Amino acid sequence: MKVHITDLKPGDYLKEDTFSHRGIHILSKGSQLQEDDINRLIQHGVEYVDIEGPVQFSASNPSVIQTVATQFDQTIEGFESLYMEALAKGSFNQSMVDDILKPLLSSLDQSKDVVTLLLLLDRDDDYTYNHSLQVGMLTYYIAAWLGYSKKECYDISRAGYLLDIGKCRIPASILKKPGKLTPEEFQEVQRHTTYGYEIIRNSMSDHSTALVALQHHEREDGSGYPAKLVKAEIHPYAQIAAIADVYSAMTTSRVYQSKQELLSVLRELHNLGFGKLNGKSVQAFIQHLMPNFIGKRVLLSTGDMGVIILNNSTDVFRPLVQSEGRFIDLSRERNLAIVEIYMD
Repeated sequence: MKVHITDLKPGDYLKEDTFSHRGIHILSKGSQLQEDDINRLIQHGVEYVDIEGPVQFSASNPSVIQTVATQFDQTIEGFESLYMEALAKGSFNQSMVDDILKPLLSSLDQSKDVVTLLLLLDRDDDYTYNHSLQVGMLTYYIAAWLGYSKKECYDISRAGYLLDIGKCRIPASILKKPGKLTPEEFQEVQRHTTYGYEIIRNSMSDHSTALVALQHHEREDGSGYPAKLVKAEIHPYAQIAAIADVYSAMTTSRVYQSKQELLSVLRELHNLGFGKLNGKSVQAFIQHLMPNFIGKRVLLSTGDMGVIILNNSTDVFRPLVQSEGRFIDLSRERNLAIVEIYMD
C-alpha cells in the first residue's frame, strides 16, 4: 500500500526497497520503521513509500475523523449522564461506564495519531466532561506504551475517565469562577479527590479506580494533595493518570486559563518528570507522541504558516519547520516559536 510519508508510524514495514529521487538507496524491503528511519526518508525528500498492510490512522481520511468525532461526542455525553447521576444519588451505574468506554477504546486501537485526536478534542464542550474523555484516552495510550496488558489498559483508562467524577459535588460557582479562588474555595476544589473516591467506592468494587480519583493530584516529592504522598506511596495507575491529567489541563482552555501549545506543554511535562511526575511514564508519553507532530501544520510567532518535517534530536520540542520554501530550525532560531498546531 502506497502512503504519504506523514502517515507513517514507527512499526510499519516497508513493502519495497526505498530510494531517493536521485537514486540513493535509503531503506531495504522488509525494514520495520523507527522514528529515525522516517526522519531519514523526510530528509531525502521521499514523499510516498509502499508498506505492508493498512495505515491504522490517517488524519487526511474524513470518514475516520467523522467516526471518531461521533464517538467522542457520545463519550462526552455519557460522562455528563454519569456526572449528573453521581450528583443526584452519590453513585453511578458501572455497566453504563463500560457501555460508554468500550466502543471508544476499540477505535483507539486503530487510531495511533494521538496528536490528531487531541486536536480533534480542541473544542468548546464543558471542560470537565471533555477533560475526562481526554484523560481516559491518554491513560489508555500511556498504559499500552508502558506494556500493560489489554485488561490493565482498560482498567487504567476507566480510572482516568472517572478521576474527576467528584467534581459533581463542587459548586458550579467555584468550578467556573473566572478569577482567583480564595483559600477556602481552593480547599473545596481539592476535595474533589476524596469526593470522587467515595462516589466510586459506592459504585463499583475496583479499589484501584477509586485510588486513582483520590491520588491523581499527588506528586512524587510529596507536594501534592490530599495526603502529600511520596513516590512509593502513589498507586501506579494514579501515576499514569496524573500525567494525562496535567497534559490535558494545560492544553485546554478554561475560564481562568488559556490553553498552551502542545509542544511547549510537553517540555513542561518533561521537566515535571524529574521529581514530581513518574519519569518512566513521562518519557514513554513523550517518545510515542513526538512522531505524531511530523506533517502537522503550524502557526509561527511571525504569523507565517509552516509544516513540521523533522523532530530535532538536540531539542525535540523545537522541530524543523518548512515555511514558504525555506527550512526553519527552531532549535537554532530561538527567537521564533510555534504558537498553534493544526489537525490538517
